[in-house]
Amino acid sequence: MKSDWFNLHQIARNSFIATSTVYASTEFNFDRRSFCFFAPDRSGFVVLKSEKEFNNALSKAQDGSLPSVFYFTAAWCGPCRLIAPVMLELGKKYPHVTTYKVDIDEGGLSNALGKLNVSAVPTMQFFKGGVKKAELVGADVIKLRSIMEHLYK
Repeated sequence: MKSDWFNLHQIARNSFIATSTVYASTEFNFDRRSFCFFAPDRSGFVVLKSEKEFNNALSKAQDGSLPSVFYFTAAWCGPCRLIAPVMLELGKKYPHVTTYKVDIDEGGLSNALGKLNVSAVPTMQFFKGGVKKAELVGADVIKLRSIMEHLYK
């Protein structure tokens, strides 16, 4: 009986994974190999991989010269994978806003996380006019769209 249950569970699980992966890959341009999204056009989207890059980006955001969003994420984070295609879409909708993607597991960025008090992922911090205007923790798509429209339209 145990092996029958196990086989049934595996079939159901594999069917769900296959269906959800196909839906995600067709609907959200999701790359299941890396669990990250990809896009041929990344205008306004910058991946920060070092503390120096992070500090330069933060300086630009804080001096008011560049409206920007800092998107803190992790490859293992399910809600981050959910919100990633939305971030990409909003980056295209608001090309004058630079979106910085920061992987919290990237080596050398632990001090950077402390500077902006990031304690959970996904976290989005919105800068305009040199000041942090808003912060969103979690994968609330409706609130994300609302904040972007309110600040950057």
